[in-house]
Amino acid sequence: MKTALFPGSFDPITKGHLSVLKDASQLFDKVYLVIMTNTHKHYLFTPEERTALAMSSIEELGIENVEVLCRPASITATLAEQLQVNALIRGVRNEKDFNYENEIASLNRKLAPEIPTILLFTDENQRLISSSLLKEVAKLQGELSPFLTKTVSEALKEKMKDYEE
Repeated sequence: MKTALFPGSFDPITKGHLSVLKDASQLFDKVYLVIMTNTHKHYLFTPEERTALAMSSIEELGIENVEVLCRPASITATLAEQLQVNALIRGVRNEKDFNYENEIASLNRKLAPEIPTILLFTDENQRLISSSLLKEVAKLQGELSPFLTKTVSEALKEKMKDYEE
């Protein structure tokens, strides 16, 4: 069985993330979507909230060969070895993402040389969208449905009420 690990902070999970996940789910028998922590980011949602939102989004899309895990204090390469995956999946929206993901892939290749990284491009309609931009849209009470599932959109709007001035 071919398996892959798709790590990320997913704060929150977007339709761009989900387009990458859908592609990965068609390439692999099983995909682990793993909620992790980037120590350079400040999170709006807790790891448990991000996990629940990812699970509801995947269910909403009907993707069946994905398992969501929450491992905020893990190193990707170590987790990949523990799960015995065949590949790491990373999403790319643009040239800036490509350069960043190339650095991450190089590090992971040093830490787990037997596990390659596969870069999958986000759906064309989602390439300029980031979780950070969507937080701004939510804060200003803008329309989120083109970018987020219904559950995530509602959760983000609710969370951003606390940040209204």
